[in-house]
Amino acid sequence: MSMWFWVLGACALAYALKLVGYLVPDRVLDDPRVGRMAGTVTVGLLAALVVMNAFGSGQELVLDARLGALLVAGTALMLRAPFLLVVVLGAVAAAVLRLLGAP
Repeated sequence: MSMWFWVLGACALAYALKLVGYLVPDRVLDDPRVGRMAGTVTVGLLAALVVMNAFGSGQELVLDARLGALLVAGTALMLRAPFLLVVVLGAVAAAVLRLLGAP
């Protein structure tokens, strides 16, 4: 089987899953447990994405300037800084750490 078979199969599966989402009755979606679960899953996926991008490089675990940028951005978030400022502070922290010789 060629790679195109698997790509088209994945596309069809993703489309079918999205279509099934439209068929879910409103009473199921109005359940508060569904809302809590959706919020929890979203936070978990975002946290996993941040960890993989901050500490991963291919198949290796890497501690470099991205860790410092993440710590600065996290601190700014805890201090309730606006999101744009959080992004800028993280970028500046990474640039300064790389300027100082961090890998």
